[in-house]
Amino acid sequence: MSQHRSLIDDHINAWVKALPKGGLYAPMAYLMGLPAKRVRPALVLMGCELFGGRAEAALDEALGIELFHNFTLMHDDIMDAAPLRRGQPTVHEKWDVNTAILSGDAMLVMAYQLMARRPEVSALFGRYALEVCEGQQLDMEFEQRDDVDAEAYRGMIRLKTAVLLACSLRVGAAIAGASAADSERIGAFGEHIGLAFQLRDDLLDVFGDPARTGKQQGGDLRAGKKTILLIRGLELSALNGRSELREELAKPADQRDVTRMLNALRALGIREEAERAVQEEEVKATNALDAVAVAEDRKMPLRELTAGLMTRSY
Repeated sequence: MSQHRSLIDDHINAWVKALPKGGLYAPMAYLMGLPAKRVRPALVLMGCELFGGRAEAALDEALGIELFHNFTLMHDDIMDAAPLRRGQPTVHEKWDVNTAILSGDAMLVMAYQLMARRPEVSALFGRYALEVCEGQQLDMEFEQRDDVDAEAYRGMIRLKTAVLLACSLRVGAAIAGASAADSERIGAFGEHIGLAFQLRDDLLDVFGDPARTGKQQGGDLRAGKKTILLIRGLELSALNGRSELREELAKPADQRDVTRMLNALRALGIREEAERAVQEEEVKATNALDAVAVAEDRKMPLRELTAGLMTRSY
């Protein structure tokens, strides 16, 4: 992915340099300049190359996807009252909430301008962008609900996280002229990889090595965040007559015994269950990529990316 990253970074840097001066655009330049993996724009380029296109032909759309992604981050940080993004002050902290809202809105407009040059790309982007917003709304609603089950949670992360990976690949495929059937297949690959990625994130937050993840172990548990692990932990606790998780969740967040919660999840076999869920999504992704009707050598960059995501520990 390194060659794609170089193309993307150069394109983003040129876009940032061309921005007008002033309060509306400075937050965009700031956020786009923070350290980032650029996975989504890279998938646009990889989706294009998979079907015989040139990566350079998809750079504007790759930029559009990254602008949209960063727009969602800018607004998500406001909703979450998050003070930091990638170790630096969030836009609403560095400026103010109103500036962050308006700058994010403008970023969305600029993303649409880039995605509107091809009708087939515009249609894909509009569909998936709306689904991302639906996912964020569900995520907020889940914070106030006690009846969220594992199926509902997977539906939410599919919308909030996975569909944008599917969109990225399908946009690249559309630029290269992929068939409708192959577009669906590469979209399914992206969606299952996105689900595996988020489920792996949930696992690493609870069971990952803090020295590797850079985060406090069990941060989601302390916050009472309804991830697949806590949801299934509560379900299995009820079936097995265990009360540790409910007792800790009844306390204020800063008084919760995270070690006790971790031990309860371990005793219930939640880690192994979650690992199986990740592996199931990875198998589905591999099967979808296998079905794409192009030469195997073109699939290798995506297979390498998948392998990296499967084995990551941070």
